[in-house]
Amino acid sequence: MGLKTRAGHQGTGPGAITPDGCAVELYSRLSVGVEPDIIAAAVPPGASILELGCGVGRMTRPLLERGFTVTAVDESAEMLERVRGARTVRSPIEDLDLGETFAVVLLASFLVHTADLEVRRALLRTCARHLADGGQVLIQREGADYHTNVPRERVDPAGHTVRIVSSQPVAEGVNSVFAEYVFPDATWTQTFRVRPLTREQFEAALAEAGLRVDKYLTPDGTWVRALAAPAGDRAGD
Repeated sequence: MGLKTRAGHQGTGPGAITPDGCAVELYSRLSVGVEPDIIAAAVPPGASILELGCGVGRMTRPLLERGFTVTAVDESAEMLERVRGARTVRSPIEDLDLGETFAVVLLASFLVHTADLEVRRALLRTCARHLADGGQVLIQREGADYHTNVPRERVDPAGHTVRIVSSQPVAEGVNSVFAEYVFPDATWTQTFRVRPLTREQFEAALAEAGLRVDKYLTPDGTWVRALAAPAGDRAGD
């Protein structure tokens, strides 16, 4: 299965780099953060989770440790080789159709901000298609100042530095972001294109896929719980 090249995406640094600019070794080194705790607090204990875009399994392992059953999906074989303990599926998210549903569908890593409108629509349709009755979709969004508070950097407790060096408009509604990850023994860079979304634009995109916001889970609005919209409220009904 060949990977789909993402226009305007590239990466540099040691080891394998996927066509969307993600370095496998880099992502295996990055810290997990508070995301698993946010997810665990929002969903039923022991729920079945479909993790879309799992990468090397940074969040997969903590979710498994918390008692969830995880099906981890990624299009990169090199990424999936690093995932342990979960069922894995190699597929582009936008093409995925497992013929089954899950209590929780997880779309993290700001994937909802993909620059390609058709890909975004397909990602959200995949979320809706795999959602069990009464289930929920958890989505990670960019913060309100993601593209204005630049350049910025933070030093991770593990000792490496993450820098968002720039975010520049390159097309209508699309920005090119340049990020740098500096470790004592190696440096990686990543360039990627994203589409900033206001809350109104985000909620409209969900509605188009038959979803609605149930709750913004964090004060900054970066984590959202969405549910299936009532049939009469869905776009096109």
